[in-house]
Amino acid sequence: MTTLVKDLMHKGVITCKPDATLGQVATLLDQHQVHALFVTDRDGRIVGVISDFDLMAGEWLSSDPESLNTMRKLTASDIMTKPVDSIQAATPLTEAADLFMQKRVGRFLVLENEKPVGTISLSDFVASLTERIKSKREKVGDVMSHAILVCRGKTPVLSAAYAMTSSGWRSVLVVDLNGKVLGVVSGHDLLHLVKNGVDEKLTVRDVMHPALTIDINASLREAADMLIQNHYHRLVVVDKENPDSFPLGAISTFDIVAEMARPDSIWQK
Repeated sequence: MTTLVKDLMHKGVITCKPDATLGQVATLLDQHQVHALFVTDRDGRIVGVISDFDLMAGEWLSSDPESLNTMRKLTASDIMTKPVDSIQAATPLTEAADLFMQKRVGRFLVLENEKPVGTISLSDFVASLTERIKSKREKVGDVMSHAILVCRGKTPVLSAAYAMTSSGWRSVLVVDLNGKVLGVVSGHDLLHLVKNGVDEKLTVRDVMHPALTIDINASLREAADMLIQNHYHRLVVVDKENPDSFPLGAISTFDIVAEMARPDSIWQK
């Protein structure tokens, strides 16, 4: 039986008004623990989407009063992405995986009879792995990304935010002088700065959260379970024989979706 987008999507759509301030957007993202909100007009029609990435992409992470004042005047409509990427509820999941890879997006608005009925994100794909992946499938080391974005604990938050924006990564790994993993800074860690601004002396060590690591020889099932249970989008790959050495890479939801889109994968048969 073919699995469809509607079988995996999250029902309902979390929205905000176009005149919502960036501080209000940050609050909603944090309250609902989501990466994006859909922006609706006065008639309730979806006109755009605003994500934690959009918040970081602006020049709002500034310590000077003038820039902070400008940021506080911006609204969701000023920095939202439009048009919204959408997908039909009856689309087979394998086709949806291809679309995620082609468009490099984090989510799609799901439509049924031209009406929004839900959303499907990379996290939803990862959740499906626990049902569909076989114990003899490839290991973490076969699909992980060998390139990672890293910084030292003393790196200013502003520099880390700029690096994340320019590289297109949602997080930066924090390491010590010897390469030992200290933590991770993600978009969610920076959301509160939208409302409060950031002290130029603030470093990544002040805002980072603990990193989750996984052995390079672990199975994709193990990686999927860890991502799902902890609501993470990326795991740090290490050698369990030398866990305090410099990390070997990272495995993310994008890496797993890429595996799903391979012509010879179990999802394409």
